[in-house]
Amino acid sequence: MNHITFEEIVVLLTLAVFSIVCLKRFNIAPILAYLVVGIIVSPHAMGLVDDTQDVRFIAEFGVVFLMFTVGLEFSLSKMITLRKEVFGLGGTQMLLTSLIAGSIDWYFSQNVKEAIIVGGIIALSSTAIVTKQLSEQLELNSRHGHLAVSILIFQDLAVIPLLVLIPTLNSDETLLLSLEIKTFMTSGIILIIMLAIGHWILRPLMRTIANIRSAELFSLSVLLIALSAAWATHAAGLSLALGSFIAGMMLSETEYRHQIEVDIRPFQNILLGLFFITVGMLLDLNALIPQLHWVILVALLLIVAKTFIVTMLCYLFGATPGVSLRTGLVLNQGGEFGFALLTLAFANNVIEPETIQIVLSAIILSMMLTPWIITNNGRWVKIIFKQSYLSNRQKIINKIEQNSIPLSDHVIICGYGHIGQNISRFIEEKSQNYIALDLDSIRIQEAIEAGETVVYGDPIHKEVLQAAGINKARAIVVTIKNNSAAKKIIRQVRTFRNDIPILVRSIDETQLDELYSEGATDVIPETLESSIIMASHLLIHLDVPLNEITKDIARARRDRYKFLRGYYPGDEASHEESSKINEHMYTMVLHPGSRAIGMRIGDINLDGRDIVFTALRR
Repeated sequence: MNHITFEEIVVLLTLAVFSIVCLKRFNIAPILAYLVVGIIVSPHAMGLVDDTQDVRFIAEFGVVFLMFTVGLEFSLSKMITLRKEVFGLGGTQMLLTSLIAGSIDWYFSQNVKEAIIVGGIIALSSTAIVTKQLSEQLELNSRHGHLAVSILIFQDLAVIPLLVLIPTLNSDETLLLSLEIKTFMTSGIILIIMLAIGHWILRPLMRTIANIRSAELFSLSVLLIALSAAWATHAAGLSLALGSFIAGMMLSETEYRHQIEVDIRPFQNILLGLFFITVGMLLDLNALIPQLHWVILVALLLIVAKTFIVTMLCYLFGATPGVSLRTGLVLNQGGEFGFALLTLAFANNVIEPETIQIVLSAIILSMMLTPWIITNNGRWVKIIFKQSYLSNRQKIINKIEQNSIPLSDHVIICGYGHIGQNISRFIEEKSQNYIALDLDSIRIQEAIEAGETVVYGDPIHKEVLQAAGINKARAIVVTIKNNSAAKKIIRQVRTFRNDIPILVRSIDETQLDELYSEGATDVIPETLESSIIMASHLLIHLDVPLNEITKDIARARRDRYKFLRGYYPGDEASHEESSKINEHMYTMVLHPGSRAIGMRIGDINLDGRDIVFTALRR
């Protein structure tokens, strides 16, 4: 890398940090900040950075690592469970949208090769923005969330043949010849070889590396595998991203998948940010202004058409009108993989520069509107399909009532994840009754087949709690991770009854007092309870009498963990982790000449700061 390229990357990263900080205040996705930076620094605008091949090559590794993490999420068992939604619904959406968008492009350009690529690009949606926004709104496991994720999974898989196809289209021969069947056969052979390596060599190799217990060696090995696989496919005339996807897929079946994802994430985020900046640099504002009307028209057509297509297909595949429209609204934008395909198509001279400007700008505009559309999707659909939603909710309530009518003095479990399932086993062990409410339809189906009393329902709604028998229940257990959702459930429960015990799970102690103030009877923070359990086991090994240990544990819980709250964060704590903790502990040493020497603690002026002195050492 030469000196000029290094300076350019420093400029890009500096502006990216500044843009993300500014846009974060308005809850705008970082991807848009990167695009804005690219537009600003491009040779077509301020000209701070030249559009060099070196910068583009480095940025391409962002897509390499993105496809690697997509491969990590590719699970064969998950595909089998969602085969109808992924391959049926997702495949039909991809094919139909590609045909319609490609036909429109062919009508104007009379270029079949360009029409194929534009159709594929328009059919894609933004996996990054959609999954992040749905997760923040607690809609990822809802019915429209499941449908949206299923379609996104197929779209991510469909990127692979498109990445293979684009370089083969850079030919003056006829379309049939340019597809180069030999290339696809080569990719198939490479796929088989790499999967065989992953099954017979990679898995035991990763186990051996993990047993050495070196974090540096583990991270380096993951990088080596990802980049080696990318190099192998690139050397065979295929794309770098294809190899990284296969590598991720090979490692997805290992027990180290989650640790691999954590290790690779920093590289992915930084390099993917650089990639989006280079995409923004493609946007020529001077050439765009005369075509602005076309950009707005294409963006509106993209949003409206994709909403209509996805909605109709979801309805034909058995979803209700409301769920179908919500899925359509969620997936009506362009996607980040479209940028990768546009960049590759531009490099191979498959698409005209004018078309690239219009399509690129339309995708960016649609993505800028996406967070606002997803945020309001439920509100709009409930207005349009009010009767449908009321009817569907009534069906859900009737189903819950059927399961709760025989029950009395039972426990209502809100959230049937790992913890909720463990709690249900203890309840059954004592011959007590329970009913569990969850929003994951796949999990519910599996639990029902096993004979568990689990039903689909969102406990933040009064009608759902009432149908679950809140008036005759003995206790409520809230195991949902999200504290804001837990607070809503507590408020709804307290509108019915003030006497029923509410036990709430919390990840840590950050919102302990808030959950208690909402009306929780007991809040169980996982971090503090883990400390208590470990300490009790240790004290037993130290021959401390069991009755003393029991008293200490009871006192800690009775005092709402005040004895354990607050700790020294140290240098190793991340800023994000540190900012979440309500109570830090710090040691303050009074050196000779300090103003506080000789003063009482109560006389020290703290300027209204929320500080509590826990101990004094002379």
